[in-house]
Amino acid sequence: MKKPYYAVIFTSVRNTTDNGYSEMAIKMEELAKTQPGYLGIESAREEIGITVSYWENLEAIANWKQNADHLAAQIKGAKDWYTKYYVRICLVEREYAFNKEPIPNK
Repeated sequence: MKKPYYAVIFTSVRNTTDNGYSEMAIKMEELAKTQPGYLGIESAREEIGITVSYWENLEAIANWKQNADHLAAQIKGAKDWYTKYYVRICLVEREYAFNKEPIPNK
């Protein structure tokens, strides 16, 4: 990804009820992919959930936060799915990686 870019880190603790959560998570990921400025997503869930979405700029993040379907999911999340969550927005200026997998021939 071209730097700098932004990361939105969503850390959550869920209650024990699914009540449509899995379907909504898939829907929100698919919807986010269609938003201008979206760059990617990574997610993991064990005792806590961590989802990091990547965006070109703060305007793209603000537009995503105000998306009508996303707003509805946020309201449902606070009401039905989460016992707590945190949102952190970070500027990524540098990155590096490690990967043992061979790079495929192009």
